[in-house]
Order: sequence, then C-alpha cells, then structure tokens
Amino acid sequence: MTQRTEWMEPGAFQVAPGVHRIPLPLPHDGLRAVNVYAITGADGLVLIDGGWALEESRRRLETALKDLGYGLGDITRFLVTHVHRDHYTQAVAVRREFGTRVSLGLGERHTLELLTRPSRPEDSPQLARLLACGAGPLVARLRAAWKEGGQDRLGWEMPDDWIDGRTPAPLGDRELLAVPTPGHTRGHLVFADLGAGLMFAGDHVLPHITPSIGFESAPDTSPLGAYLDSLRLVREMPDLRLLPAHGPVTDSVHARVDALLEHHAERLDAGAAAVTAGAGTAYETARALTWTRRGRAFDDLDLFNQMLATTETQAHLEVLVTQGRLRSRADGDGVVIYETA
Repeated sequence: MTQRTEWMEPGAFQVAPGVHRIPLPLPHDGLRAVNVYAITGADGLVLIDGGWALEESRRRLETALKDLGYGLGDITRFLVTHVHRDHYTQAVAVRREFGTRVSLGLGERHTLELLTRPSRPEDSPQLARLLACGAGPLVARLRAAWKEGGQDRLGWEMPDDWIDGRTPAPLGDRELLAVPTPGHTRGHLVFADLGAGLMFAGDHVLPHITPSIGFESAPDTSPLGAYLDSLRLVREMPDLRLLPAHGPVTDSVHARVDALLEHHAERLDAGAAAVTAGAGTAYETARALTWTRRGRAFDDLDLFNQMLATTETQAHLEVLVTQGRLRSRADGDGVVIYETA
C-alpha cells in the first residue's frame, strides 16, 4: 500500500473532535473511494455526503457507523456537496428507508430536473455538447454503449431542501457555513467549520487530482470560469484544514488552491498553443493534449475519460475566448471552431 492509497482503507477515522472520515468504495471507478464525514454532537449524527447507492458501499457505511455507536437510522441529515452519484445517491437511498433529511445546493436543481425527467439516451444534453465539440466519433461510441445497458439508470430524486447562497448550517454546538463553489457542478457547495478550522471541500479542492470541469447534464455557460472564481473565493477565506471527498486530509486549503490555479493557467496555455498549431475544435484540441499526471495520450483513455477530457477542453477554450486569446465561430453543422485571435 502506498501513501496515495492508504486513505481508501475501510474504517471510521477521527480527523477532529466529533468528526470522522469514512471512506466508501467506488467499484469500477478510477477514483476508487469517496470520503463521507460523520459529525456527531448535540444535534445528533450528520453526514457530509452520502456515497454511491451500492450494496458494498452501504455495508461499509453501516460497519463504520456501528464502530462509532450508530446505525443508518440515527443519521438526522445529509449535507451533500453536489449531485454526482458518488456523493448524492446513497443519501437518497437512506432517506427512502428512514426518512432522513437531505440538503443540496440550489444550483443543482437544473441538473436534477433533467435527471428526473423521462427521456431517451439519445436526448442527453451531453451528446449535444459533444457534437458541438466536434466529437462525433465519441458520440457514436457512447450511443452504442448505452444501447448495451451502459447508461446510468439510478433513481434520481429531489432533495428535501435547497441551500440557497452562503448559508449558516447550525449543528447543535457547531455551526457550518455552506458556501456555493460552482465549477465542478453548478450547485457545488463546500461546508466550512470556521470554529474548528475545517473545510469539507467535496470535489472543489482535492489534494492529488484536479476535479473534472463541465461534466453535468446542465452545465453553466462557463464552468471553468465559475470554477476559477470559486477557487479564488475559497482562497480569500481563512486557511483551513482540507477535508476532501477523494484523498487524505491535508493541512492547508490555500496551498492546494494555489496549485490548482497554477495547473489551470498551464492548461490554458497548452490549449491556446494547440489551437495555434492547427487544432480547430475542442475534440481536436483534447486529442493534441496529454492527460493525467502521467501525461497519457488521449487515445489511451477509456471512453468515459475521453468524454471528460473533451468537455474540459471545451471549458478551457471558452475561457480563452473570454480572455481574448482565441475567437470562436460555429460552422454549418453547429460545431464550434476556435482560432487564434
């Protein structure tokens, strides 16, 4: 086991008085695990995020809570950072059984309205977006995969309440501050415990990887622009311990935010250089770049990660247009073409 993987080991690990980190499994997912955080106190048991609604994840959560002297029925509330399945769906599953209150950022309403609406796979907004990226080959492969049963069929539901704007969330003798941090998703929240010096960061700030940008059913007009603004917002807050959804707890949110801002500045430069060298669409630009810490070629990524790479590249190119470094136009088929300004 390496230092980068030991955080995935099962259990309930105290990270602060009254706060335990519980890693839950993500089988068949490259992230491999997601941290949920159990907060105990005068207001009962509250969980930050819920995990993915899978039998293995439920068993792991039940075991960890039992070690703390609790059961699933003792959870009074889920405060969910964002709507992605590895954070939201198990909270909804527990609510169906025990009536637990589930809270989510208001910005996620757009995505949940689409996810809860009956539709055909070919109507997916993601496919239309990929077509605008010039990624026709990816769309054909995705449609084939969905016909074979690969589409996400989870039973999505609305939360009990929406968290609208920067909102205090009192938990007995502890108070969290819900702070909207759009970018990874439109309604992403972080929860700051200023009194204890903690930030429950969800996927907004991760210690070892950069969160995907632009992968959601109803993305913002400029998801990367929103994400960079949200990083700067968090950077202006007091420096807190980083309690991430994926990866180990670290001592400084600020240090990681600085690294993420530098990373995206480098990716913007790389995207601009690829367009200057002749890439015209987001898909062509993504294929010209390398991916992950290992610098993998686009063609070496699996289908899902090629989709993520393409939409993230589009997000970077749109910021370059906003900055005046590139210009864009749509061709007769609706494919967006980028050119040096």
